Amino acid sequence: MRYHNITKADMLNGEGLRVVLWVSGCSHRCPGCQNAITWDPDDGLEFDEAAKNEIFDELKHDWCSGVTLSGGDPLFLKNREAIAKLVDEIKSKFPDKTIWLYTGYCYDELLQQAINDKNLDIILHHIDVLLDGKFILKLADEKIHYVGSRNQSIIDVPKSLQKNKKILYIDNSKIIEGEI
Repeated sequence: MRYHNITKADMLNGEGLRVVLWVSGCSHRCPGCQNAITWDPDDGLEFDEAAKNEIFDELKHDWCSGVTLSGGDPLFLKNREAIAKLVDEIKSKFPDKTIWLYTGYCYDELLQQAINDKNLDIILHHIDVLLDGKFILKLADEKIHYVGSRNQSIIDVPKSLQKNKKILYIDNSKIIEGEI
């Protein structure tokens, strides 16, 4: 797996202050994407032990709420094995830190893929919040939290898996409808 950047003390890509890993590789190629530079899976730097340790050093701080995996798409097929190993190690070493993951795939689509993809199954059972769906420029909305377009969801993955239905972590429809 390759990556473009590691952002520290980020407050735009999840709750609290977070460390963000911006991975390379995305097959969705959404028009208007804010990170088109990350689409090429062969671009960026090799995700090595030093990069992993840089993330872990941030997670050791009390002020760090967790890690956000973004990109590109952390669930790009070539990234899944490395992401599965990473989230497994993070949950093992930092069980109180949250893992947020952005993807262009939809939650229901991922559940179907996870039946035959053990790495994806591991990922889904280790992340806390999934921000799903392709960015759709005509549905872009600056008022909503953490995602760029109104079709995207912010999902509480542990609760969703437990209840066997999609449970929202943040319901942006209330913001869109003017309730908040």
